[in-house]
Amino acid sequence: MKRKLALVLLAAMILAAASEALAHEVRPAYLELKETSPGRYQVAWRTPLYYGRRLPVRLEFPERWNTEGEPKEQVFSDSMVERRVVETGPDGLAGGRIRFAGLEFTITDVLVRVIPLEGSPWTLMARPNRPQVEFKEVRRGFDAARAYLMLGVRHILFGIDHLLFVFGLLLLARGFGPLLKTITAFTVGHSISLALATLGFVNVPSKPLSAAIALSIVFLAAELIRARRGELSFTIRNPWVVSFGFGILHGLGFAGALVALGLPRPAIPLALFLFNVGVEIGQLLFIFVALALIESFRRLELTLPAMARPVPVYAMGSIAAFWFVGRFVAMFY
Repeated sequence: MKRKLALVLLAAMILAAASEALAHEVRPAYLELKETSPGRYQVAWRTPLYYGRRLPVRLEFPERWNTEGEPKEQVFSDSMVERRVVETGPDGLAGGRIRFAGLEFTITDVLVRVIPLEGSPWTLMARPNRPQVEFKEVRRGFDAARAYLMLGVRHILFGIDHLLFVFGLLLLARGFGPLLKTITAFTVGHSISLALATLGFVNVPSKPLSAAIALSIVFLAAELIRARRGELSFTIRNPWVVSFGFGILHGLGFAGALVALGLPRPAIPLALFLFNVGVEIGQLLFIFVALALIESFRRLELTLPAMARPVPVYAMGSIAAFWFVGRFVAMFY
């Protein structure tokens, strides 16, 4: 009973943020500056598309930089790319600052990758609370690792549909052992598909995938209702098997964040590994908060009215059904 009360409140916390998640999936933008000659850079600016509309963020270069001609645009199914050539002058990037106007009104990060004529590429990150990058002395390896790691953490923590699925697994698995087995199976499943999709071995269109992920949550909610009625099914008996299968599906969704960046192949292995580590950190943080909340209410000896006990399951299923309908309709536009 105490466990249910804690999970009701946890569900309320998740659903309070769901309205924002309905409008935006968390996919980062990507800016690449490739030096072709001293002080001359080819610039590729990739922004995600949400239901056919691009991310409302605008590049603002330093005044001393000169852009040659008009940007050339390419539109893909999930993103838009602008390409241009920029002359930075004899000082190069040093002392320059690029601002991403409008980023502060989103929940999106921008990964900035610089490929110099000499030396190794290096990476910076802009976020809504700091919508700019400054080209000073950087710790190249550390900054790249931190950027990819934080992409993974933020992707899972702002991915309400993925958190709802993990929340459902917390409800389904009974006891610490089954819960550990179920969460581990989900982790293994999404790690496999994340790697396959990011490395280009699997390619699933984003719109049907997004609808399928929502449907997986509806399925899990239906199984939870059956469990509450005392019924048994393959899912209820073997939650780890279903967790593994749907983990593969959700991993393809995680991969969309990396694939959309269009990273060069040499950068993919590091990005893939650290992004996946970041996803696991975010997932463990969520589980830790959920279990801590359960334990705190157990110690406080708070109880839940009988009528409110099914609320988390019905709320989860209703939200997921609403997502599925919207995403299914979006497949035809």
